[in-house]
Amino acid sequence: MEEKDVIIIGGGPAGLSAGIYSVRNGLKTIIIDKGVCGGLAAEAPWIENYLGFEGIKGMELTERFKSHALKYVDINETETVKEVKKTEDFIVTTDKNKYTAKALILATGTIHTKLGVKGESELAGKGVSYCATCDGFFFKQKKVLLVGGGNSSVIDAIHLHDIGCKVTLIHRRDELRAEQSLQKTLFDKGIEVIWNSVVEEIMGGDVAAGVKIRNKLEDKIQEKEFNGIFISIGEMPSNELAKMISVNLDKNGYIVTDKRQGTNVPRVYSAGDITGGVKQVIVACAEGAIAANSAYEDIKNPYWVGKESEANG
Repeated sequence: MEEKDVIIIGGGPAGLSAGIYSVRNGLKTIIIDKGVCGGLAAEAPWIENYLGFEGIKGMELTERFKSHALKYVDINETETVKEVKKTEDFIVTTDKNKYTAKALILATGTIHTKLGVKGESELAGKGVSYCATCDGFFFKQKKVLLVGGGNSSVIDAIHLHDIGCKVTLIHRRDELRAEQSLQKTLFDKGIEVIWNSVVEEIMGGDVAAGVKIRNKLEDKIQEKEFNGIFISIGEMPSNELAKMISVNLDKNGYIVTDKRQGTNVPRVYSAGDITGGVKQVIVACAEGAIAANSAYEDIKNPYWVGKESEANG
């Protein structure tokens, strides 16, 4: 059983930032990620609002994060945490190892929300995708449908258009939620939008072939042919590990934290998209740094912690 001061679960921007700060504070730290580092940020076709970069691919930015973090902290990718137990410290069991730690930082992020319609699960990976960056290349010069209406959805639609896909966006309302600048780009490129409509079914045999669309205003259903269906309707919090140790969640399943990124369980912290709020890379990085510094203060109890308590008392 490996002994650590801090175990960070999740290797997205929040987890990588936390790893850097934790090790720089002198704590024995490891980052464990069930996949590869980067989180959903790595799937972003283009990021224009991360300070210092006028524009950069999500994959490139997160690769830079990972390269930086590796100069400080050990990162175990493709290692899945199976169980977390609270004893005097914490016991973390994965599919490859077992660890103990004085503190945990949960940076488990979110997963793509599913439509929940007939044909979706059967055709996942067979024309149904949740990652335009990953799979858009396979649909060049083909007709694709992008489901959604927020920033990520519009960015994905623009990306698919730019790489040569024939894109149609479908949205359940009569206006998009995306930022006005993104909407302007979408409309300037002439991308078709189907308004006030939802996907009722994804059709196909071995591969996706089209969808059944219901117009909400007219309550009419029509069939349309598409080679690919990209779903971008938000995310759900990955909170299974938090539940194992009775960490408080809000009504939507996100981890509740205080200003120190602490949870209701002593020496358990959380950072990034799993905490809800503003889901931006820059926010995740900041929360990771705060969580790591809070863990250091609670484990090592440096001299200034007592002075701060006296000043606030």
